[in-house]
This record gives sequence, C-alpha cells and structure tokens, in this order.
Amino acid sequence: MGEYIIKVNNALKKFKETTALNNVSIDFEKGKIHGIIGRNGSGKTVLFKCICGFMSLTSGEITVREKKVNLNKMLDNVGIIINEPGFLPSMSGFKNLKLLAMVHRKINDEQIRNTIKMVGLDPASKKHVGKYSMGMRQRLGIAQAIMEQPDILILDEPMNGLDKHGVEDMRNLFLKLKNDGVTILLASHNSEDIKLLCDTVCEMDGGILTQLKIV
Repeated sequence: MGEYIIKVNNALKKFKETTALNNVSIDFEKGKIHGIIGRNGSGKTVLFKCICGFMSLTSGEITVREKKVNLNKMLDNVGIIINEPGFLPSMSGFKNLKLLAMVHRKINDEQIRNTIKMVGLDPASKKHVGKYSMGMRQRLGIAQAIMEQPDILILDEPMNGLDKHGVEDMRNLFLKLKNDGVTILLASHNSEDIKLLCDTVCEMDGGILTQLKIV
C-alpha cells in the first residue's frame, strides 16, 4: 500500500436543500491516476472545488499532504483545471502564461516555452488567445496547470474541445506525468480516458461516491 496524498473524510456539502456531497470518504494514493465518473450534477466538480479550497465543506475534512484544506488558501504545488481556462484574449499564449508565472516566480521563459511545446502548441506564435480554437485554449489550459511542475494535478474534463489527435496527445502526456510521480485526479465523461489512464475509478451519483473495481 502506498502513501495517500489526498484524504477526504466524511465530506458533506449542502446548498440549501440540495446535498452535493453526501458524507464522501476517499483516500487518493500518491503517484497514480484516479478517475471519477458521473453524469453532470453528480457532485464531481463540487468535490474537486472543495479539495482545491475553492468551496468550504458543510462538515467533514479534506487534507492534502496531511494539511487541512482551508477556504481560499491556495494549495502549494497543485495544478488545476476546473471550468474553462480563462486567459486574456488580446495576448499570445506565451504572454498569458508568463503573466501567470509571475505570481510565484518559480519558472523562467525557457521552461514556459518547453511546457507550451509539451502540449503541442507553438511558443513563438504571436496569435492572440482570443483567436484560438477551443482545442487550442484547452491545450493552453493544460500547459498552465503543469508549467510549474506540480506533484498533484486536479483535472475536471481536461479533454473538452480536443480533437482525436489532441486527446491522444494529452493521454500520453498524463501517463508520462504519472511515470514522473505526479498524482492526478481526473474527471471525464469519456470511458476510454478512464479505461486507458486510471489506476482507480470512483463513481459519483447524487453526491454519493462509490469506488469501482477495475477489470
């Protein structure tokens, strides 16, 4: 049994009369890809937002690397894709990422360029993000999530907008990151993503989480 890097203990999240998370308990092992499936509104995104500290729990506790997650306290060394990535439309992909990289000042221009190449985009392109296709924006969003070399990735539908080749490229990238020791939480509607990528699979339904066996 490996080390558990994220622990969710009796997580309850209510919005008035709606229970989005119904006493969810799950531990995620370090260095693996953990898939979460479920239809829209099942609670997957709410769980991810609570793990990231974007939402508070009604009750229960979530810890990341043995530290309790607190509302609006930024997690260290975690890459996140939740909802559509937001970029400044009048700037190039490189300039957008450089601006974001200035927050932590962990990486230099060359590392940003290398990350943009990793996701299949051209770091020298002057094209404004506002003129990107949805797939290009999604690739740039993935670049943003991984550029500071986090050891945890939390990815909510990261394949949205990608064509067949883009999906294949990102699957290969995620497997490489896993081999490098990165822990990945992945929500996807695509059963093929789950089958090819994930070491564990859970299903969310009505705020209840059930761990599934991988055949």
